[in-house]
Amino acid sequence: MSETTVTQLATHDSAHEPTATGERADLLEVLAKHRQFLRFTTRDLTDEQAGRRTTVSQLCLGGLIKHVTAVERAWAPFILEGPSAMPDFTTMTEADWARRADEFRMLPGETLTGVLADYAEAARRTDELVATLPDLDATQPLPKAPWSEPGARWSARRVLMHIIAETAQHAGHADIIRESLDGAKTMG
Repeated sequence: MSETTVTQLATHDSAHEPTATGERADLLEVLAKHRQFLRFTTRDLTDEQAGRRTTVSQLCLGGLIKHVTAVERAWAPFILEGPSAMPDFTTMTEADWARRADEFRMLPGETLTGVLADYAEAARRTDELVATLPDLDATQPLPKAPWSEPGARWSARRVLMHIIAETAQHAGHADIIRESLDGAKTMG
């Protein structure tokens, strides 16, 4: 990919946003690629189709996009603010978990257009943060969660790799859901 294309991906073609270079541009390029794979799975769908479960899991295409939006909205502030930007998962109630489960499904009144617009805004904020972060090596202690190693710290770089991994994993889930829905594939 050319340097011009990387710059466009990193800044969403906006002359007012900072431009990422080097490692930051590489991270954003990979993230942009997986975001595009995920968004592409929703092409030409209705809101009803975007909310339909097509496998035994609870996942739907709109819900997957809502989830990766929530991932970016939670982890990007964590880079700057640390665990105070995230909930203490060890104290969450059943009602908290139920609300969290709503990010995996399309709720009444939600539209695919709205879900995609929210995702684009979260992506823009993440990209801007990556481009302007003073230090990718700066670390924060992980939030309290049953799955977090006590005392573990993640660098900004590690958080970005986590966001990339989440997006790539859910783009793969989305491929399966879309193929089960109507036979359409992201590739091939």
